[in-house]
Amino acid sequence: MSAAAPGPLARLHQRLAHRIAHLSLRAELLTGILLPVTVLVVIHTVSLYHEASEAAGIAYDRTLLASAKAIGERLEVRAGAGGAQVAADVPYSALEAFEADNRSRMFFRVSGFAGEMVSGFEDLPPWSGHIPQRSVYAALVDFQDAEYRGMPVRMAVLLQPVAGQAGQGMATIQVAETLELRHTLARQILIGTLWRQAALVAVIALVVVWVVQHATRPVRRLSEEIARRAEDDLTPLATEEAPRELRPLVEATNAMMDRSARLLEHQKRFVRDAAHQLRTPLAVLKVQVQSARRGDTDSATALAEIEHTVDRATGLANQMLALAKVEQLRQQGQPPLADWEALVRDVALDLAALAAERDLDFSVETVPATVRGHEWALRELARNLLHNAIKCSAPGGMLAVTMHRDGHHAALTIADSGPGIAEPLRERLFRPFAAGPERGDLSGGSGLGLAICRDIVDSLGGTLVLDNRIRRSRITGLDATVRLPLARVAALSDAAEPGAVHHSLS
Repeated sequence: MSAAAPGPLARLHQRLAHRIAHLSLRAELLTGILLPVTVLVVIHTVSLYHEASEAAGIAYDRTLLASAKAIGERLEVRAGAGGAQVAADVPYSALEAFEADNRSRMFFRVSGFAGEMVSGFEDLPPWSGHIPQRSVYAALVDFQDAEYRGMPVRMAVLLQPVAGQAGQGMATIQVAETLELRHTLARQILIGTLWRQAALVAVIALVVVWVVQHATRPVRRLSEEIARRAEDDLTPLATEEAPRELRPLVEATNAMMDRSARLLEHQKRFVRDAAHQLRTPLAVLKVQVQSARRGDTDSATALAEIEHTVDRATGLANQMLALAKVEQLRQQGQPPLADWEALVRDVALDLAALAAERDLDFSVETVPATVRGHEWALRELARNLLHNAIKCSAPGGMLAVTMHRDGHHAALTIADSGPGIAEPLRERLFRPFAAGPERGDLSGGSGLGLAICRDIVDSLGGTLVLDNRIRRSRITGLDATVRLPLARVAALSDAAEPGAVHHSLS
């Protein structure tokens, strides 16, 4: 069953969301500033218009009241056949003084004590309302909107006390005015307000545009600088001229480019080394195959030589892939917790057979140590150091693996009984393909083992040191010591170091 199509409101919301998502920083700032300002200006304009219109209406109502009072001053009481009656002498010209201009007309009606018509426009509808209990005017007056002769009018109704010798009573005076002048004034107020508010919005918009353009200039300059760079240009961006708000972005970009530069350099080195190092064993393998096909050597010898060459090429490829994997793990952030002691003991158990072949006095003495590191990297570290120590130790010699802890670090020491290393070679041995005859019999190695170990230790924030063990001015072996930071959980939970575990294989 197909899903129902979205309604028009949902489609409108999707379009607006899509457009907002693709706004530039400047457009977003302008929209975010000008939109609420415009809304506030519109609200203020409407409020100001109503206040001005109300004030103008009150002023015109006062004019109506003044005209009604002027008529009331012309009233008098006369004796009639039915008793006291209101008499009025009010010509229309008496209202001309209260007319603002000729665009509006005024009408009036005076009613007597009993509501009878006294003077004015007879067809003006009589008042049927009531005087409000609270009023701002010092008179008994009521204002109301009405319609007269098909025209809307504003009417003031004044109850005027009238007294004379013939009697006294309350006369009703009605004065109505058409609304042309009020409407004209309201339009003038509205247009004037709109012009002023539009000018205000325009000034605010210009100021906001200028401020946004000026504020985003460093962002545009930074983007232009990055766009002008070559594809392989990963030099850091200058942070001195960047605004304080942009410095975290520039620093993060520099950190990312530094990581990318290291990764790119590592990839270039991997391709260069692979092309250089794999060329030789492949060439040797090709020669051996050609020699076997010609029958220069017997098949058993040829297969043995080919197998040896394939093993060396496989080992070299595995170590080069291991070197690349170390760099990959370095980019993954904080590594997980790992039991270093258990991993070292597993590797020592795996290589115990090699130590037994050389008749080595092999001992393992460890303590619990929890560090942060990938298990593969810690195994590779221990395996390379231990394998190198086994190959360099003299047959029947000593090989000791010890691990101890201090307050913040765990140290793994692999002590062999080999010839040690010459001082000029100490640092060179950590470079790829730097193995030589000075470090025991390494003719079958690739020279990558110690380079892998150094990269692993550096990625875990530790140190790797190679020290000759000297006794009576003679080198009796080499100590390879790795120090790694203890994980905090280990430092808290293993405050008291338990007894070491000791194994001896001879």
